[in-house]
Amino acid sequence: MSGSTIAPPVEVVRSLPGPAGYMCGLTWDGTWLWHSDQDAARIFAIDAADGAVRRWFAYPDVRADLGYADGKLCQIGGRPKRILLIDPATGQTIGSKPVRPSNGRVTGMETGPEGVWLCLRAPAVIQLRDFETMTVQREHPVVGSPSGLTYAEGHVLYAEFEDGLLHAVDAESGRLVATVRLPGHPTGLAWDGELVWYCDFADRRFKAVRLPDVLGG
Repeated sequence: MSGSTIAPPVEVVRSLPGPAGYMCGLTWDGTWLWHSDQDAARIFAIDAADGAVRRWFAYPDVRADLGYADGKLCQIGGRPKRILLIDPATGQTIGSKPVRPSNGRVTGMETGPEGVWLCLRAPAVIQLRDFETMTVQREHPVVGSPSGLTYAEGHVLYAEFEDGLLHAVDAESGRLVATVRLPGHPTGLAWDGELVWYCDFADRRFKAVRLPDVLGG
């Protein structure tokens, strides 16, 4: 996707160091940022106030983004990729949910008020699915090659790693509301109720931008 019509990078208002070197997933549980790293094969609980690691556990099946639903961490992992349900207190896998068709290359996930949102690359779509049955309730074609995804105030936000872009899509209609450039190369995304956080893979940092700055882009 050409960046010729994209505005200058949106302002980063917070920046914290990542605990390892291959940043994949990011989500928010209401208290901590949870982060998964593929090469370290670990999942970390990060204090958003200072970046301190409050908890971590080994998890060898990390492959993409991380979500949170019904008190469980939801890691995209395994082969073929599926959603692995993890007890955040113990780090133990307590279930899994297939994402069919398995060749869809799911790369991002987060829950919203209506269900779980996923982004896939083949074809490039965002999908609303019922969390219990994983049936598709809504699907919107999207531009680019999605990496991480989150939900914020009626919008589905998804990132493009290669071009360093963040897109905001109206969750109901699928209309592309805004596209902004992020400093670095974003992977996992999370919304903490105020700020949109992303993993900057190249810089090995968690960075945050304001939602109004994104939607106004």
